[in-house]
Amino acid sequence: MGTISEGSGGGKPQRRTCSCTKQDFLPEESFQSWANYGKALKETGMRLKDRVMSRSLDKSELTEIRARSGHEMKKNLTWWDIIWFGIGAVIGAGIFVLTGQEARDDAGPAVILSYVVSGVSAMLSVFCYTEFAVEIPVAGGSFAYLRVELGDFVAFIAAGNILLEYVIGGAAVSRSWTSYFATLLNHHPNDFRIHATSLDPDYSHLDPIAVVVIALICVAAVLSTKATSRFNYVASIIHLAIIIFIIIAGLTHANTKNLSDFAPFGVRGLFSASAVLFFAYVGFDAVSTMAEETRNPAKDIPLGLVGAMTVTTVCYCLLALTLCLMQPYAQIDPDAPFSVAFEAVGMDWAKYIVAFGALKGMTTVLLVSAVGQARYLTHIARTHMVPPWLAEVHPTTGTPINATVVMLVATAIIAFFTNLNILSNLLSISTLFIFMLVAVALLVRRYYVSGETTDTNRNKLLGAIVLILASSIATAAYWAAGGKGWVGYVVTVVVWFGATGFLWWAVPQARAPQTWGVPLVPWLPSASIAINIFLLGSIDGPSFVRFGVWTVLLLIYYFLFGLHASYDTAKASAADGAGV
Repeated sequence: MGTISEGSGGGKPQRRTCSCTKQDFLPEESFQSWANYGKALKETGMRLKDRVMSRSLDKSELTEIRARSGHEMKKNLTWWDIIWFGIGAVIGAGIFVLTGQEARDDAGPAVILSYVVSGVSAMLSVFCYTEFAVEIPVAGGSFAYLRVELGDFVAFIAAGNILLEYVIGGAAVSRSWTSYFATLLNHHPNDFRIHATSLDPDYSHLDPIAVVVIALICVAAVLSTKATSRFNYVASIIHLAIIIFIIIAGLTHANTKNLSDFAPFGVRGLFSASAVLFFAYVGFDAVSTMAEETRNPAKDIPLGLVGAMTVTTVCYCLLALTLCLMQPYAQIDPDAPFSVAFEAVGMDWAKYIVAFGALKGMTTVLLVSAVGQARYLTHIARTHMVPPWLAEVHPTTGTPINATVVMLVATAIIAFFTNLNILSNLLSISTLFIFMLVAVALLVRRYYVSGETTDTNRNKLLGAIVLILASSIATAAYWAAGGKGWVGYVVTVVVWFGATGFLWWAVPQARAPQTWGVPLVPWLPSASIAINIFLLGSIDGPSFVRFGVWTVLLLIYYFLFGLHASYDTAKASAADGAGV
């Protein structure tokens, strides 16, 4: 863990207007000439070492880095806005589409427990996110947290997956929007898609409606965050009312015999479904990016995030139970499960309410996602890992227009081509990977402070984290390989328990949270690491191949551009700070 930090000084921020010149995209010294670029490439090894070892400072993220956007985002959100943003961000395509897919193909009625497992994992991550969001309330979310605790290089790899998460998530939800819209009009989802027979089957059903929906969301997202919030919580209240209707009306047609074969695919099916259904909880991390726009982060963020996740988990479990009581799991429709279930029990009229509710939910998910992903990209651009043009905040709307448009164009392209099953698996990998890193970063934050923690305690911390990660990976790998004997699990769990206990007993905490902190440290973040990695072990192999390809592309971009741009920016910032 290096002690080199990005300068906390840095002269006066530039006040930019929206433009589109070379200086907006590649203003750093390394890109001013081909000779400079050649020299930069020759120094790649040295620069990589510097960026791997460098850690940002809380103060830098809150002042200097944030000032690079030229204009401040407006602080007009309260805990009420945050809690409804959280509900609006999460309850959408996951519950209304993936529940049917996973109940029929992977878990059966045990999909209810799958939601509990993924909900516990999500809640553990919510706690970790909340402590960071309270103490570092900036638009960068987990990217900023990882820059502070694990350094620039790890933060960039996470950033690439954060962006992938949002693009894929938005694409998946927008394609699901088309499915429920078709149901509302008594059509099959593919009736509104263009079948391109020359393309691979997984990419051949082109979805123009999804593109139109994303375009409309883009317009709304760039106009006003507060107006978006008002629309979101009104829409979310209506959405919750529809969810209550679905539960009550559905339970009037409950048949407990449908639960008799509760786990037809066994424990493996239950956890396999949990890994995919984690998609249904994705979105709350977008809310953490709004910390920069909250009036009182210490109060608003904990109430908003924890409250939203509690409501969401309860709703998911009740909806899954209702669906499984209405229909035998083998008869559940994978595209529009709730609408078809009401049709099957003779309540044809109710399917229109369900479809309308699903569309409402997916619209708010897309809207909150659009707001969150643009803020992630804005903060990444502030560090110059991507072009600083994307960091600009419009002086009138107080929103990052450039970042919003770029992210949603990428989302529209993916949504146009790619089927939902591919998107949901790949999204779960990226999300679980990021949540695991945030939990590791929280342990580092609590137990390591540069210049204060002794070398002995630092080495103990490193050893404990390595053992926690190794035991968690071993458990997941043994599970993925089909291990059935209990001895292997006993060994890995004992190692995890011992490493976490050693950290709790033998290493003093170096930092206490100032306003709100995660309880039961190190046990809670260590458990978050373990469950996130375990769920990764339940995802199919082809999704990991796609994840690997994306990571390779990220590294190519980083070594050719991002590394040199961020290195130059950090050095210029440090030089300005030294001269103040």
